[in-house]
Amino acid sequence: MDQPEHRNMLEAIDARTRLAGSNHMEILLFSLGTRETFGINVFKVREIMRAPKVTRTPNVPPGVAGVVSLRGSIIPVISLAHFLGVSAAAVPRETMMVTEFNRHTQGFLVAGVDRILQVEWDKVRAPDALLAGAGDMVTSITEAPGGRIVSILDVEQIIAAVFGEPVIPDLAPVRDAGTVFFADDSMVARKEIIQVLDKLGVPHQHANNGAEAWERLKAIAARAQADGESVRERVRLILTDAEMPEMDGYVLTRNIKGDKRFEGIPVVMHSSLSSEANRAMGKRVGVDAYVAKFDGEVLADTLRPLLLRDR
Repeated sequence: MDQPEHRNMLEAIDARTRLAGSNHMEILLFSLGTRETFGINVFKVREIMRAPKVTRTPNVPPGVAGVVSLRGSIIPVISLAHFLGVSAAAVPRETMMVTEFNRHTQGFLVAGVDRILQVEWDKVRAPDALLAGAGDMVTSITEAPGGRIVSILDVEQIIAAVFGEPVIPDLAPVRDAGTVFFADDSMVARKEIIQVLDKLGVPHQHANNGAEAWERLKAIAARAQADGESVRERVRLILTDAEMPEMDGYVLTRNIKGDKRFEGIPVVMHSSLSSEANRAMGKRVGVDAYVAKFDGEVLADTLRPLLLRDR
């Protein structure tokens, strides 16, 4: 793909934020030089460029090819082949995708990018263990026209594999806070959330995607009604990721805020999509707070006043 085509694709990426909350996502398809097709949410992509000369540096983690200077900033460059079960020697590393993840920028080396594919979240599903050859590095799969299977990357898992999982400090507990219900499709994110809630001393339940979360929340509300209780007595706060298979966090939030049974229960969006556009979309669907992954102290500081509110 030449530079003008790169620019056209980036202009298309810039226009994609309007999809948030429509229960659609758009993924950038790319190849590692094999028959497999991979995808990454376009919201995470800042730029696509020809792979620059990478400077090798000592003591870098496995999978990091080195660093490059990009507009005055030094960013790490990650070889995706290392994490996706592809021999790095067999991959023509001609393209670099520059991605933003929780305000951190890094480059991903790939053989080439294909196109942007729009899919409905309900057509995105968890990978079968036998089909997801990249293991934990694939968070979900979908189908492109013609029946081609697309493996969508769990960027959070890849970043954690490179730089290590976040360390959660000791946190002051919240007494009698009530239960937090959270939804996230990333194993790394769920682990971090559980550690934060456990250190706060807050009981919790969770779901692995938005559709599962909505079904479980409706079941909790139905049981509370049958027992003559308010839902808030059973769920004090709901924490949701933005991008999840089957139903995204924006639609989940809209469903919750549109159901009077959940009145008074704050919804917090916890996302690696940290742009102002995504924050604005969260506000439009009614989230009470928006917090970027992965900072356990910031997450705890965001949850604490909401858990203590109107007790």
